[in-house]
This record gives sequence, C-alpha cells and structure tokens, in this order.
Amino acid sequence: MEFRVLGPLEAYDDGRPLALGGTKQRALLATLLLHANRVVSADRLIDDLWGDHPPETALNTLQAFVSRLRKALEHGGRPRVLHTRAPGYLLEVDPECLDLARFEQLLARGERALADGDAPGASALLHEALDLWRGPPLDDVAHEPFALVAIRRLDELRLTALEQRLEADLALGRHGDLVAELAALVGEHPLRERLRGQQLLALYRSGRQAEALDAYQDARRTLVDELGIDPSPALQQLEKAILRQDPSLDLAPVQRPAAPALPPVPAPPSAERSLLVVPGADDALDGLLAVAEPLARSSPPRELVVARLVGPGRADELARATASLHARRDALVRQGVSARVAAFTSAERGRDVVRLATRQEVELVLLDCARADLAAGLARGELGAVLAEAPSDVAVLVPPERPAGGAQTAVLVPFGGADHDWAALELAAWVAHATGAPLRLLGSAGRPGAGERDASWLLANASLVVQHVAGVPTEPVLVPPGAAGVLDAAGAGGLLVVGLAETWRQEGLGAVREEIARRAPVPVLLVRRGPRPGGLAPRETLTRFSWSLAGTPEGVRR
Repeated sequence: MEFRVLGPLEAYDDGRPLALGGTKQRALLATLLLHANRVVSADRLIDDLWGDHPPETALNTLQAFVSRLRKALEHGGRPRVLHTRAPGYLLEVDPECLDLARFEQLLARGERALADGDAPGASALLHEALDLWRGPPLDDVAHEPFALVAIRRLDELRLTALEQRLEADLALGRHGDLVAELAALVGEHPLRERLRGQQLLALYRSGRQAEALDAYQDARRTLVDELGIDPSPALQQLEKAILRQDPSLDLAPVQRPAAPALPPVPAPPSAERSLLVVPGADDALDGLLAVAEPLARSSPPRELVVARLVGPGRADELARATASLHARRDALVRQGVSARVAAFTSAERGRDVVRLATRQEVELVLLDCARADLAAGLARGELGAVLAEAPSDVAVLVPPERPAGGAQTAVLVPFGGADHDWAALELAAWVAHATGAPLRLLGSAGRPGAGERDASWLLANASLVVQHVAGVPTEPVLVPPGAAGVLDAAGAGGLLVVGLAETWRQEGLGAVREEIARRAPVPVLLVRRGPRPGGLAPRETLTRFSWSLAGTPEGVRR
C-alpha cells in the first residue's frame, strides 16, 4: 500500500487507487499520515478536524470516520494498519510507502552528500526528492483546520530541498541553466536571501555582472520596503565581491550542506588538528563550546567541528539545527576560531559520532550527559558506543544542576596516580594552558594517625611532569579521602576533570566518582583516553602520547 501527501492526498493498493471518503475522512487520514507510526490522541484529531468549534458528537463522529477508514485500508483480509492505541489512534506505515518519508530520507542523504563535497551525488538525490512532489501539498484538504501549519512545514521542507539542489547544481557549473529558474523563484519568494544570493552568483558566473548588481539593488529595495532592513552582511559581501570580480566567486567544490551560495565570512588559517563537539540538544552547545573554544585557540590552533544529530524523519528539526549551527559558526569565525558545522539525521547516533571522529581525524570528542542520565550507565546507548569505539580521547561534560554562582576560576583533577588519572590530568593541563586558569591537583590527605601517608609526593611528581610537558604550574590540594573532600574543594568554582577507569564498561564510574559527578557544584568532565595522540602531544606524534611516571614524558613514539 502506498500513500502520497506531496500533492493531493492519494492512497494506492497494488497500484489501484483507494476511495478515501469525504473531506473530513480524508483530513483524518492526512493527519495520521503526517504523524505516521505515532499515536495521535483523539483530542488532537478533533482539534485538527473541527478547530475551535467541534460538534457535540465530535468523538462519535471521529470513531465513525476511523471505522470507515479502517475498512478502506484493510479490505480483502489485509493486515490491520490503523490501530486503536490510548489515548487515540496509530497508523502503521512503512516509510518506503509514504512519499513524505522517502522525501525526507532523500533530502537527508542529499545534504550529507553536499557536506562531503559530492555535488553530483547531492544533485541526483535532491532532484529525486523533488520529483516526488505532484503539486501543492495536501491540496484537496488545504482548507481543513489542521492543514495551514502542516502545509507551511511541507512547503518549507520543499524550499530547503530546492535551495540545496540549486547549491549542488551551481557547484556543477550549471549556472547558465539556473538563471531563468532562479528569476521565477525569487519572484515567488522575494524575501528569501539565500535564493537572492544564488541568483546573483548564477548571473555573475554567466557573464552578466551588470544584471547581478541590478538584482542586488532589487533585493535591497524589497527588503527595505517590506521589512525595513538592509540585506544581510553575507549578501552585502557578495555584492562587493561581484564589484571587484573576486576570484572566490569562481566555480569551486561545494564544502557544506546548508551553506548559502553567498561567500562565507573569511575563515582563519586552516588548522592541522580538530576537535569534534556533538551536543545532545541545542541548549547543551554553550557549555560544550565553553570548554572546546579555548582548546581550539591553543597552540597549535585546532579546528572545531560541531555536529548536531537529530532523529530520522525530523526534517523540520534538521532545518532548525542547520540554521542554528551556521549562525554559531559565523560567530566563531568572527572571533578567530576555525570552525565547520554539519547537521544530519541518524538512527545510530553513537556509531555516527564514531564515524565522524574517524573520518575527521579529531584528537578529542566532546559530548554532554545530564546528571539524571548517569543512572542509566555509561556503557548503554549512544554514550557507550562512543566511549567504546572512538579512536580519540573522549570527554563527557556533565553540567551542574544549576549554574555556578561565581566565576569558574580553576581546573581541578582528583589525582591518585592511576592511568585514568593521568588521562584526566593531560586534558586538564591542556585546558589550563589554553585558558590561563590555575591547575589544582586534589590528592588524599591520608590518615597520619593510622600511619597512612598523604599524596603530596605523588602530586609533586605529577606537577613536575605537567610543567615539563605543558609549562603549566600546579597547586597541590590535600583533601580528606572520598568524595566529600573533592566536592568541598570544587565549591569555590571551577571545572572538575575526572578520569574513567578501564573498567567503566563493567563498573561504570565507581561509587566515589559517581558521587562526585552527581553532586559537584561545577561542571564535570569525564575523560576516557583514546589511542590517538592527545591534545598536548607534539605536532609530529603519530601514536598515543602519554605521560611518564618517572617525571618526564615518554616522548614521541611511532
């Protein structure tokens, strides 16, 4: 059975069209298809079908519509696809049998190909996606209460795919063929600056510089008249580049999925090393960048690769994430940080993060994890896959329950001399070196009465190593054994860096470290050492650079 919503609503059974009933019953099917494989409550369906003025018999009428629709879809002994599930109904649909789902999959693949610089592949995928459209979406139920918001979303998805396809075709040198199409699109969508920029570029590359400049003036008049604003800085940059016939406007490979055809903000010199930042949600990115940005500025400079992964079939969230990431990239570049960004859908987030880390040859993967999620265990799900398989160091940022009240003035490392403590110390020294914050090593004060020696000798040895490798002085802090002393020391503010033992798969954090991670009043970084060189390794290092317990670094090992 096949369903189509990218045009008039249609359903086919083995190629034969199905009779879907009257307008309300068709609207019911459309709503269920827009939420395919998810339960839609009866209250939501009533709102979608009748808006603010449902009849008193709305629930009974809805049940009648469901019964008739079920007969239409399940005739001839077909398996049930329309299920009653509290608090409403679920329509079970194979994504390959719904044109919207196929469109979203092709769009995601096209964006990914464009991100990888594969303009021919991206163009083919995006052409295929757009060929699924048969006209205005849900055209025959467009006046139903639910349709306005749904149609706006679908139209925005189509425009996004169209802009991406134009981007790929421009990269393939098809500018001459695109001029007329872009003129028509700009006429339909005069306020979309990305289309305006693509039009200017197509005209310029076609040898029509004067027309490109006229098109810019038309864009400026329209934006001023309609919105009272000047064109964006990127569009203004493009006009200036056209005026001086900048070589950067010549045909070049596509570099990223959602980048407009406008010249990007000039990037800083390219970095030889990179850091991968993967926020679980948009609101986690600030905390991750607070750690990553200073590391990117350190010597030698690193490039920040920021990736946002969203669930399959959520193209609206994908578009928002892409726009947000590009705005953040522009801000980073203006501050002198080399950065690239990408957003894509993923059903296997952990594995896709590992693939990114492998392909981009990063030296640190930076993720986030809410304190409430620590109870699920480190070895499960996305986080477990990254910790188990990433080729580089991995740091998991656990933010505090509430923002710290004062300035975060120090980097603190609970240090006992184990291998995982050295891994944490290596990253902490890198952070301290990059930020200028003091580095404090927290060691056990021991129990003198019981003949137990304190950790001051161990901390002194570690301090000599850090000074030798990173040039960072350390401050030894003796605290009572257990979590309480570490938590007290962290109370003054700072970043707490804690190493993950090799037994993290079986034992998780361990009781003391778990208590620290759950209760610390400051952000906590959980560090797992990877086989690739770390952030303080010499530039020429090819394998794992590590510390030496003898007080000097092991040096470069091949």
